[in-house]
Amino acid sequence: MTLTPALFLDRDGVINIDKGYVHQAAECEFVEGIFDLVKRANSLGYQVIVVTNQAGIARGYYTEAQFLDFSAWMKSEFSRNQAHIDEIYFCPHHPVHGLGEYHIECDCRKPAPGMFLKAQAAFNIDMQASVMVGDNISDLEAAIAAGVGNLNLFISNSIDRAITEIEQMQAKELKIKTLTSLSEVKLPSI
Repeated sequence: MTLTPALFLDRDGVINIDKGYVHQAAECEFVEGIFDLVKRANSLGYQVIVVTNQAGIARGYYTEAQFLDFSAWMKSEFSRNQAHIDEIYFCPHHPVHGLGEYHIECDCRKPAPGMFLKAQAAFNIDMQASVMVGDNISDLEAAIAAGVGNLNLFISNSIDRAITEIEQMQAKELKIKTLTSLSEVKLPSI
């Protein structure tokens, strides 16, 4: 069975501007360059996989059905821009602030690698050749735990938060490239 690499993307802060618990089209503002990045990945033969923690579901701010409706809309916006997302994996849990069935420790919430491993099994992904773009260290820790070979920290927020993320990265001696534009993402040829 042939393995193919994937471009793994976090959602809030990488695909859309993180305004806090975005779950409606009217709230969504896409990050500059995201459609071009996904088109480039598509043209190179990468699977494009979104891996996103959705604590808003756990906290009761919106439902899984609302999230799925928003995700379908988001995928259609990518299609409208000649870009294709293969799958969106999400974690609806939170170990501290989750309500009811969502108040659990799970293997899907980043920094755990569950969403990555599920994608790997479903799409026959070559993890070492794959690329992750996230805006939090937990995104990259999950990618490392899953064996993703190319790690990118996208600095899309405040300078203070960027400094904190970089300091954490250095403290953990993680080999991660920092980006200020999605056009800086390197996608190795297949």
